[in-house]
Amino acid sequence: MSLLLSPLTALAERLGVSPESELLALAVTHSSYAAEHDCRSNERLEFLGDAVVDLAVADLIVNEYPELDEGSGSLVRSRVVNEASLARAAQRLNLGDFIRIGRGEVKSHGLERPSLLADAFEAVVAALYLERGFDAAKTFVQVSLGEDVASAALSPDDVDPKTRLRKWSEAGGRGVPVYDVTSDGPAHEMSFEATVSIAGQLRGTGKGKSKKIAETQAALAAWERRRDA
Repeated sequence: MSLLLSPLTALAERLGVSPESELLALAVTHSSYAAEHDCRSNERLEFLGDAVVDLAVADLIVNEYPELDEGSGSLVRSRVVNEASLARAAQRLNLGDFIRIGRGEVKSHGLERPSLLADAFEAVVAALYLERGFDAAKTFVQVSLGEDVASAALSPDDVDPKTRLRKWSEAGGRGVPVYDVTSDGPAHEMSFEATVSIAGQLRGTGKGKSKKIAETQAALAAWERRRDA
């Protein structure tokens, strides 16, 4: 029996997959919905989609931006393949209109959370990859994120907070920042808290709905306190 809901037809047509694609229906099924309805969630597709997105963006950087060396290309990719960027891509696709979430997520406005949107984007990419192959998935990713790559390529050294903190710490002979992350709450509504230590001293803490967000917030806090180091 197909899991597909009729509103998914528009998304299926946009992706060039069958309106009866169970993979696409699975891609928009959040774990909170799956727990309430005893069905599978999009978590495994998210895992695959993460790798597909990463490769598609790397392919775009290598082929369209030959002026970027390996280091600069890596920085550009890190600024594009992240939760905030993927969430924005999901919003441009109106992906939130299709994602199935549980009652608790509805009450807490889960569809506004960047982590949920980013995960769904990756899962949709994986569904497209499995349905139509890598070339179709690559084209979709590159069209969806092409402007983000172009913007990041204009100033590749404008790095993310974690990279910026690491470079500063290493340049001062303090070594690599060490992150420690703990989580709390049910699987479909987990929260994370991160700490970052430099040279054995606690320098920042952060919280968020994903490990990545918590670590980024901790890095920002440590960066703001760097003159106290």
